[in-house]
Amino acid sequence: MGQDIRGLFEEERKTKKFHLKQGHEKRFLERLKKELPKQHKSRFFFLKVAASVLVVISMGIYTYNTYYKKESGIRTTIVDKDDPAKVDQSISLGDLSPDLKKIENYYVANINLELSKLQISNRNKTMVDDFMYQLSELNQEYKTLNVELNQMGPNDQTITALIKNLQLRLQLLHKLKEKLNALKSSKNEQAETNTI
Repeated sequence: MGQDIRGLFEEERKTKKFHLKQGHEKRFLERLKKELPKQHKSRFFFLKVAASVLVVISMGIYTYNTYYKKESGIRTTIVDKDDPAKVDQSISLGDLSPDLKKIENYYVANINLELSKLQISNRNKTMVDDFMYQLSELNQEYKTLNVELNQMGPNDQTITALIKNLQLRLQLLHKLKEKLNALKSSKNEQAETNTI
């Protein structure tokens, strides 16, 4: 007849009380510290920190560009070159001759290029808005001249006025660019004198 060992251990535990020697736990912990390997800091700890900082910075830049740049409400006027959907068999300056088409394309491309290079901030926004208002008036005048070209037919005065209009718009943008550069350089000079 076999006895159940578990039962024997249970009875012995109930009858006898076992006590550990004084300081046993302390000795055990000291021995455990000696035997276990020491933990070394990872060699890649610096890379982990740098990667997490990079992620936080890039998220901040993305958030700033997404939310705060859109709220500034800065509107850029692009030179309208007849939209094919809007055109109902009307002629423009470029339709008259290949040379006039080259001239029109040159000015339109340069105007759009200058508009794309503008760096608009809250400090120079009012100046840019004033120039954009003048540019929109010239744009409206260009459309009026195009209507005149279609109604009265091509003549030297209308063609010259259309080309002059494009030239004026480009000159206006160059003038705005010069003023913005002057404003920027004066701010830089003020900043340099303040740091000295």
